[in-house]
Amino acid sequence: MGRPRSIEGVTTDPTSSASSPIPAPPTAAEVDPVLLAAVGTRPEGRYLRVAGAVPRVRVGDVATNVERIGELIDRAAAEQVAIVTFPELALCGYTIADLVGNDAVLDAVAQGIGALAERTAGTGVAVVVGAPLRVASKLVNAAVVLADGTAVGAVAKRFLPTYSEFYEQRWFTSSDQLVGLPPTSLEVVGVPGLAVEEGLVVRLPDGTRFAVEICEDVWAPDPPGVALARAGAEVVVNLSASNEVLGKADWRRTLVRAQSGRTACAYVYVSCGPTESSADTVFGGDVIVAENGNVVAEGRRYAREPQLVVADVDVASLRHARRHSSTWTPLHPDEQPTVLRSVVTPTPSPAPDDLRREVDAHPFVPDDEARRRERCEEIIELCANGLITAMEGAGTRRAVLGLSGGLDSTLAAITVVRALDLAGWDRSGLTCLVMPGPASSGRTQSNAERLGRELGATVRMVRIEELSSTALAAIGHDGVTEDVAYENTQARLRTLLLMNTANLVGGLVVGTGDLSELALGWCTFNGDHMSMYNVNVGIPKTLVRHVVSTAAAWDEFAAVAPVLHDIVDTPVSPELTGDGDLTQRTEDLVGPYELHDFFLYRTIRHGDAPAAVAYLAGLAFAGRYDDATIARWLGVFLRRFTASQFKRDALPNGPKVGTVALSPRGDWRMSPQTGRWW
Repeated sequence: MGRPRSIEGVTTDPTSSASSPIPAPPTAAEVDPVLLAAVGTRPEGRYLRVAGAVPRVRVGDVATNVERIGELIDRAAAEQVAIVTFPELALCGYTIADLVGNDAVLDAVAQGIGALAERTAGTGVAVVVGAPLRVASKLVNAAVVLADGTAVGAVAKRFLPTYSEFYEQRWFTSSDQLVGLPPTSLEVVGVPGLAVEEGLVVRLPDGTRFAVEICEDVWAPDPPGVALARAGAEVVVNLSASNEVLGKADWRRTLVRAQSGRTACAYVYVSCGPTESSADTVFGGDVIVAENGNVVAEGRRYAREPQLVVADVDVASLRHARRHSSTWTPLHPDEQPTVLRSVVTPTPSPAPDDLRREVDAHPFVPDDEARRRERCEEIIELCANGLITAMEGAGTRRAVLGLSGGLDSTLAAITVVRALDLAGWDRSGLTCLVMPGPASSGRTQSNAERLGRELGATVRMVRIEELSSTALAAIGHDGVTEDVAYENTQARLRTLLLMNTANLVGGLVVGTGDLSELALGWCTFNGDHMSMYNVNVGIPKTLVRHVVSTAAAWDEFAAVAPVLHDIVDTPVSPELTGDGDLTQRTEDLVGPYELHDFFLYRTIRHGDAPAAVAYLAGLAFAGRYDDATIARWLGVFLRRFTASQFKRDALPNGPKVGTVALSPRGDWRMSPQTGRWW
């Protein structure tokens, strides 16, 4: 069995890991064997493989279309797809116009449904294909579900566009007009055993449910897919014939993303291709697979060759999202007259070994430079505005900050200055304490002092070596052994000085610890852990350096741009032990932050079990970290995250920045006595 792979390969951002070490291979004792095994094992039942297929349709030539659709079904089966969706009216072509009502065409469609149904036998693939069907002496624009060698169900289109280039009411009857008719009148002419349903939810052998919308249904104010999702469908497929006009593709993509996010589902959208372009309309064959508001796969518009766009959707993540949301409620029978029948397809699709989706190694950091810059700018504005309100609430225009020359305190200083500028207050209202200790380096000390002065802050240098010696002697410490007491004494002394200075000047102590440190408990309780308002608390470490780099490009920080760039290039260090040469590096001690941020994101945002986190990390960081290294640091993350809840329970206020947050007042509550839960 081959090693799983990501469909897009590995996407890494070199700047996000500039200081991340490639650690020495861990020893066996450092690696949890269960986590190690999980790195290379695809979790069972978590992902569902779906596909959107765009055949080369010949309008009106049903026999040719059946053969071409059948070839794509075979390809889908070979790629272990569970659900494959074809475009609207794919059996005859959407632009067939008045010929759609001809009995020769409709008879060929009925025969084609039977032939395609037989093609699904033994494949484990559920096929959804568009076709005109004769029911109740009318014609409907329908989607037919084929599986296990038979046609298991069909639904009719509800909203029939009859405007501009569309005039479907000329030929078709809406599903609304079929409501209440006796089941016998909804039997499809020419396809024994098939009837059009008022609503249909198909359950696959693994328990996943999917349902169907048809084109205009999703553009309507009340899309049927909302009720279908609330009725249990975790995947909604849309068979479409959406033509191309300028700007429509962007709107279509937004619509699909929004529908998947609104319903917390996977949404598979498939539109007919360019071979159906006719008269005044041109079709592009748009294929979009979205999952809870994010596009996970797309086809190539205007492709002249057949397309099969395959993606694995994360069903477990969708279920977590629905459980997590108090506004997500199941459909009550009284809410909608539609009768939803659940159909089971008994033959399972073979479980794939690989993973057909991109796994983002840096989920907090957008790959696109423009989006990354926009996000960083918004973070500064968000945090600065939160600080202004906090200062106004405290009745002060002064802030006190410990400036170390490291990334986090630099970001906090930028945020405070931005807040003072926005509020129209003088920058001298920021008091920066530079508090070098026994292990502080000349580089960070110089950068801190220069940064504070050139920002226009009030800078005070307070050396803590003598204070540390006195405090250590008072508790019977030899003042030499670099143990936890030695380190934490320095951290708590710095906090004491900040708090006392805040009292002296009548200001607010601004915290600097970031989200990643909080997750790992990489802070001294009642030391750097404490402040009066922490502007960095919602920002992960992998994003911090990008926010600082973004600020360096602003005109208002032009004077300090050189020092900002040097700080970005400085290795992350607490500078609590050593001889001032930055030998104490955080990532050597707790592991690479890019790994920990990935673990944090998957655990909190998606509710992933550690085994799933290990598997996805193995894909995302393939070629950078080996399996044992990933398992080692994941074990460290789980232990530290669990043991550090007592620190998070005592957090000061700070602005929530993203969907992953750890404040006990808002997003994350956990007993500090939690044992091993993984």
